[in-house]
Amino acid sequence: MPGQWLDRLFRDRKIIWLLFIVNLLGTVYGYMWYGNQLQFTAETEPLWLLPFVPDSPTASLFFTLALLLLLYPPRSLTGTLTRQLIEALAVVTSVKYGIWAVGIIVAGGYQGDSITWKDWMLMISHTGMAVEALIYARFFSFRRMIPVALLWAFANDMVDYSQGVYPWLPSVLDDDLEAVQYFTMGLTLLSTAAAWLFSGRTRRPAAAKR
Repeated sequence: MPGQWLDRLFRDRKIIWLLFIVNLLGTVYGYMWYGNQLQFTAETEPLWLLPFVPDSPTASLFFTLALLLLLYPPRSLTGTLTRQLIEALAVVTSVKYGIWAVGIIVAGGYQGDSITWKDWMLMISHTGMAVEALIYARFFSFRRMIPVALLWAFANDMVDYSQGVYPWLPSVLDDDLEAVQYFTMGLTLLSTAAAWLFSGRTRRPAAAKR
């Protein structure tokens, strides 16, 4: 059946390794993309705010680690719980910031900001972030950790918009900051609901097929 064939495809170790490499490279590029904002934050704000600056690369990092743990599942209880937490953070934040980036670019373009090839690249890659997270959610076992991921995502929203370390926006959206904040918090709820709906039931975590 098509569903079984797709399951075998996405759980194949070669496919997972390919996605791992792509996401790892994307994560490194993402942190480089945030280089100027990280430097600005380090020079002007308390250092504890730095982890809250690069939202999308951190989401990609969580997903990259989740793929690695799918390839090499931990055997201890502590390792399993850590895996479930990483998986929950990976799915919730990848869906959230995948949609967020596309929405912000489109909103900026609608208000007159020029959309370049880099913006199209970002929209494609961030759409991929959300899609792959939803695909692999069924192979993860993280439902018990979804409330923790929700709390983290909301905490990140609070820090971003109360301390001013949200991702730099197109200048045409500077006067729409409140709307962006509500959009971001709405995506936190939406991505958490999606993670719950697409996740597998609580069970022994699946391993990659050899």
